[in-house]
Amino acid sequence: MPELPEVETIARGVDARIRGDRIVDVWFGRHREPFKSPRAGQVVGLRERQIIAVHRTGKHVVVELGRRSGERAKGKGSQEDAAEIAAQWIVHLGMTGRLLVTTPEADVAKHTHARLTLASGRELRFVDPRRFGRLEFRDLRKGLGFAGPGVEPLTIEAEAFAVLFHGRKLAIKAALLNQTLLSGVGNIYADESLFHAGIRPRRRAGQLTHVELEKLRRALRKVLEHAIRLGGSSVSDYVDAEGVRGFFQLEHCVYQRTGEPCRRCGNAIKRIVVAGRSTHYCAHCQK
Repeated sequence: MPELPEVETIARGVDARIRGDRIVDVWFGRHREPFKSPRAGQVVGLRERQIIAVHRTGKHVVVELGRRSGERAKGKGSQEDAAEIAAQWIVHLGMTGRLLVTTPEADVAKHTHARLTLASGRELRFVDPRRFGRLEFRDLRKGLGFAGPGVEPLTIEAEAFAVLFHGRKLAIKAALLNQTLLSGVGNIYADESLFHAGIRPRRRAGQLTHVELEKLRRALRKVLEHAIRLGGSSVSDYVDAEGVRGFFQLEHCVYQRTGEPCRRCGNAIKRIVVAGRSTHYCAHCQK
């Protein structure tokens, strides 16, 4: 599943290519799984909306949309700026989802579930072979905007980070994967950040010292930011908005390197299962 760096890379790429464009037509496939809100409502809600911005929240791509011509802002007059954010299209990529900006002439992949035709002549397509991804439309006149379930790991401060894990009996690896605590961290970056912090994945989260938690917070942020710079990790189906693979997988220190020598000490990387997830670590470098 794409994690924070992959989703951030996709969101930035889509934003750079379609910000300011306008949705003129919408096509959705026949499968019901991708639709978290009704398909018909999404078609009506998306048409003739200007794309104000595209950004990441947790593991979701959020497309911010303006009001249609003549549509009143909530509680305001009709003369308000049309660029005001009035709706959102929320894309969760699931296990194998892709969000691509392309041209109408480009070959349509077999598992394409959405095609948004833009005024510029380009298309925004959602492709998802396994259909675990989700699409949702929100009219902000009728409800709240989307917010991630947990705290943003790229901006959380030291004390708030420590509070998240205080008294928790679950393994620190499981805690990092808990999206209600931190939004966007998945298996790859939990393993990698624990390695760089020198912490074993089975240690109880609530027993880590403030010093260890601060090392973990800094390691997590450093790993995530570096992965974003390299376009994410392409270990399965992940590609960016132009269909290009990331490069961070070439720098993994432990993830999926079972039996290979640790890049730091040379000892073999071990694999265990924590919270039902394959977990990789170095028994010498992580205590």
